[in-house]
Amino acid sequence: MKNKAKLIIGLALALAAGAASRVGGQEADTADRDRHTVSELLRAGRPTVAPGYFMFPIAPGKPNFLAGSMGELRPNHFHGGLDIKTGGGVNQPVYAAADGYVSRLKQSSFGYGNVLYITHPNGTTTVYGHLNEFKGAFAAELLRRQYEKQSYELEAFFEKDKYPVKRGELVALSGNTGGSAGPHLHWEVRDAQDRQYNPLQWGGFPEIQDHLGPVLQAFAVEPLGIEARVKNVFAKALFVPKLQPAPGATTTWADTISAYGTVGLLVQGFDRFDNAWNKNGIQRVTMTVNGQPFYQHNIDAIPFPTGTRQVGNFVDFLYQNTQGRTLQKLWVDEGNDLAMYTTGPTKGRLNVEAGKVYNIDITLADSYNNQTPVHLVIRGEQPAYFKTRSAAVKRPALRFEVTRNLLKAVVADPSADSVGANLTLLRGNRRLEVKPSYTQNSENVYLYDLRAGLPDSIRFGSITKKFDRQVMIPAGKETSYATNHLNLVFGPETLFGNLYLSTSFKPEATGSGFWTVGSPLQPLYHTAVLTLKPATPPADPRRTAIYSATASGARAYLGGVWDDKGQITANIRQFASYRILRDTTAPRGSLIGRAGGQLSFSVGDDMSGLASYRLLIGGKFRMLRYEHKKALLFTVASDTLGPRLHGPAELHLTDQAGNERVIPLSL
Repeated sequence: MKNKAKLIIGLALALAAGAASRVGGQEADTADRDRHTVSELLRAGRPTVAPGYFMFPIAPGKPNFLAGSMGELRPNHFHGGLDIKTGGGVNQPVYAAADGYVSRLKQSSFGYGNVLYITHPNGTTTVYGHLNEFKGAFAAELLRRQYEKQSYELEAFFEKDKYPVKRGELVALSGNTGGSAGPHLHWEVRDAQDRQYNPLQWGGFPEIQDHLGPVLQAFAVEPLGIEARVKNVFAKALFVPKLQPAPGATTTWADTISAYGTVGLLVQGFDRFDNAWNKNGIQRVTMTVNGQPFYQHNIDAIPFPTGTRQVGNFVDFLYQNTQGRTLQKLWVDEGNDLAMYTTGPTKGRLNVEAGKVYNIDITLADSYNNQTPVHLVIRGEQPAYFKTRSAAVKRPALRFEVTRNLLKAVVADPSADSVGANLTLLRGNRRLEVKPSYTQNSENVYLYDLRAGLPDSIRFGSITKKFDRQVMIPAGKETSYATNHLNLVFGPETLFGNLYLSTSFKPEATGSGFWTVGSPLQPLYHTAVLTLKPATPPADPRRTAIYSATASGARAYLGGVWDDKGQITANIRQFASYRILRDTTAPRGSLIGRAGGQLSFSVGDDMSGLASYRLLIGGKFRMLRYEHKKALLFTVASDTLGPRLHGPAELHLTDQAGNERVIPLSL
């Protein structure tokens, strides 16, 4: 089984490499600078950058604004640099931030779009993304290579000093290419290991002014162990100020918060720069307990690309996707390998003892060291069984959830005889009686550590529910799991923590089926390898692939490779439901404009999506740019190598399933 798992992982890696070549493949404070000595920076592997080394790359010397800051919390990644506003338009001059040489160029319709990399003598590289146009001799070199490969989607690397640039030299025009949601320049500073750094930590940018402290929106206290309680119950307690405090104002929570056992704190907030209303991320959070340093994180360096996905572990991912609040954990959770923390041995987890008082001071700070203090008091209170009744409970009910390694079952019962009754966990012929931890509003709450074994079902009185988690997948090791309908392989870094996995399969009349794998509310760090086993092998494997799917019929192409057993394998980055579908319809396209003497085409595909495109004029290749956001292909006037836009022509469109359409044109 282990050798088979390694074979599947190897196959998946090959899949990933192939996917990168397709259209649609995707690919960082002043107070900190003062706090670190040069030797400390070197020991940490950080670049040594003198204040003022980098020039602001857009409108240098003039007031500017940021649409996004370093380390902002995006749905599936940390934002890796600065998003600099360009006045809502494109083609703003972009200048080299320091002396160096152009080391890399890439043009793509996805990710960073048109992106430029300049490597500098101090070992750093600045990255300029979502560009509209490159400026310089390197732009002509890229065009030549694109014609050699007959592909717009291309990445080019250049040897040192082939294309030197000077600080302040025009290197590009800003744009809105790739995955950009609006015109701006995405700007990063990286080191030789591709770690993304916060450019603002080295100061020297009068273009960006910030005199406002972050804003606290809420904080929470969460029990982290089976013995833990917050306000006498096993549940996260959220605390929201009645009035949102002004930026930088101290928030003091007046009421003492009772807790016991191992708990963690969380915060929600944002920061703003001067004269800008968009919300940005908080750079640094520090916590002291009874006046002693206890925890700090500083989002000023993120490994690219895998470290950015740690955002799913840095925040409470489940709470974010069910309650709509992005709460940052103030502890280093299991599976978190980021090097942005300063903590003691508990890694930010607070052990609350009965009878003791804990004065908690939390400081939110931005890149300019504007600070917002938060003060709260936690009092240790020994948990004891209690019960309260509620007339609102009219009928028996049983529900359960899994949090970390714990099963939390809640039984609602209007009968007074049921208050305090045991819950029964069943596995085969074995039974385990679980006592309630407390009864609140006629609801008995039961806690059970699943590492002791998974039940088949849960029973209370006349109610029996099947336990839907079939297996525990341990974090930190290679593990595989198989059923008659699917196979899953988890690598050592796929999971943040132990996973209690549920899968299901519903056959469909088409002979395929509907596979549900895990929950989308459970984030993955690295990819897992999914193999689906349809009952009947497809008649046309080339055009048949895995699609993520919803019960309402929405779908998105995933791909996959078929083997000689009629099974299909693909990498997955998130849990979802899947179907195997056949795509036999070719893409569509039409000429929609000739503005400025250039051609533009509207294109689309109903299932697998566009994979490649070629415009041939008189049999000769003419390059097209592709913008997936607009479903648009178009020629550009700066193309000096292609044939004239005149005469008989053909537009060739191919989708991910290999369906091709040739559209004849007369130009």
